[in-house]
Amino acid sequence: MLLENQAARRLFLDRHALLEQPAGPARGADLLALITRLGFVQLDSINTVARAHDMILFSRRPSYRASHLTRLYADGGLFEHWTHDAAVIPMEFYPHWHLRFERDAARLKARWKNWRRDGYEERFDAVLQHIRNHGPVCSSDVGKDEKKGSGGWWDWHPSKTALEYLWRSGALAVTGRQGFRKFYDLTERVVEEHLCPGADPCNPPVTVDWLCNAALERLGFATPGELAAFWDTASPAEAKAWCAAEEKSGRLQQVEVQLADGATRSAYLRPGTAEAAAELGPAPGRMRVLSPFDPALRDRKRAERLFGFHYRIEVFTPAPKRRYGYYVFPVLEGTRLAGRIDMKAQRDQRVLEVTAFWPERGIRWSKARAARLEAELDRVRRFAGLEALCYADGWLRESQ
Repeated sequence: MLLENQAARRLFLDRHALLEQPAGPARGADLLALITRLGFVQLDSINTVARAHDMILFSRRPSYRASHLTRLYADGGLFEHWTHDAAVIPMEFYPHWHLRFERDAARLKARWKNWRRDGYEERFDAVLQHIRNHGPVCSSDVGKDEKKGSGGWWDWHPSKTALEYLWRSGALAVTGRQGFRKFYDLTERVVEEHLCPGADPCNPPVTVDWLCNAALERLGFATPGELAAFWDTASPAEAKAWCAAEEKSGRLQQVEVQLADGATRSAYLRPGTAEAAAELGPAPGRMRVLSPFDPALRDRKRAERLFGFHYRIEVFTPAPKRRYGYYVFPVLEGTRLAGRIDMKAQRDQRVLEVTAFWPERGIRWSKARAARLEAELDRVRRFAGLEALCYADGWLRESQ
């Protein structure tokens, strides 16, 4: 069976809420339903225009505002932990993170031993007792007399390391953030008792089954490696075994997915998915700016294979070696990733400044496209709370 490239794109975008018009309510239960559909929303501190999690949600629901996510978090609809990176996740998924807690506990001990984070395990009891007595804390509330090492930003003092370890292993939960500082409390104070570790024994096969099912639902089609990487908890070997068992039972079938360059790649999907994908309608023609951390772009290699769009964030690339810019946003048009834009909120001037836009090869830059891009930039400007839009000289660049 062949899943043609355009059908594969529509299926993938539909699962990521990008095939429909960006519209609809974006607070409370409606916002939670959107995040549940996506699976998670990655958090990131960079704020050149708006934070990544806010851009992810705004690109799908233009009525969204950052306060809506803060409220949903405070009301207990979400918890914060890791997938491939820090993310907010629907609270109903919390029991499926018990396996992650166990595996992170083992992984971090091994990793941090190599990073010479000595003494943090001796701080567990003191940190827990401090929180028990004083309530939620951030890292600056503990270990005030401890010295930070000289190994860089990750070389935390022992009590800060203890906080992170206790959170990652499930004893603590993040209650929210001020700015971008996390506040931690005892898990039993934050998470309902029936969801907490210990309420039911961790059952790895049951959790792996849920993880793979939930990943496939959000990807539409996937290899075992892509299923494992989606939540980054199940191993590739576990995902491969799951696929084999599901295929044997008839609940999964293999398909050849046509890539952007015409080649094909084997993947798994549910019976009937390919036929349903062929019936999906066209994507909206409008342009929309995506966050560099958008779920649809999280797997850079998959995006490149499917859309022919090579994208790498250059935040950690020295300026002279950057091909595009520090924090460049992909631009989606229909089912194409049509270009990338370098822009920044100049908040002191209340202006959104566009430094450069690069159309992708094969994209003919017309007046209609220019108008669609400007309309989207004006929406982003208003979302960022800015008053004007301006363009640097020579902002429209040649495709690279």
